[in-house]
Amino acid sequence: MTDRIVAEDKLLLPGRRQLLLASLFAALPLGLSARRAEAINPAETQVTLPDQIKWTTWTAGPPHSAEMATLFGGLDKPGEYVALMKWSPGYMSAPHSYATDRLCLVLSGTWWVNSGTDFDPNATVPVPAGGFVRRVAHTPHYDGVRKSATEPVIIGIFGLAPVDLKLVDPSKPAWRYA
Repeated sequence: MTDRIVAEDKLLLPGRRQLLLASLFAALPLGLSARRAEAINPAETQVTLPDQIKWTTWTAGPPHSAEMATLFGGLDKPGEYVALMKWSPGYMSAPHSYATDRLCLVLSGTWWVNSGTDFDPNATVPVPAGGFVRRVAHTPHYDGVRKSATEPVIIGIFGLAPVDLKLVDPSKPAWRYA
């Protein structure tokens, strides 16, 4: 008799588990929508939704070459910073370096990168969305989006400021159409 009860219980268990999980997953969207970002205590957690990100034209480059959004800190304020950079197709930076390491995550598009003092866009390597690039402090590098690209690239940049950007050759333009 006990074997029969155990066997019947095992037969019912998957059905019960499925019913419980189905109920949980059905209620999940309600729980998520009930707590909006505005209900979070901003002294403890800061949330910036995509439509709240303020993009500004990157004034260090040619018109329509790039946009930037500083999410935390600042590139020239001492301390940590987080920024988004959107590069338009065809624009690349001239070889330059930073005073501190820079950690970059490609969020969308393809970013073309290389190291060294000689600018050669054809020698850059592609880093697709999801790729990570660490720029080591005081090492020259250049990057951007090739003109054959069909979309801009957006990268998330993390580091310590001030970044103190230095061009390898300040007599040449800081941005190149490539």
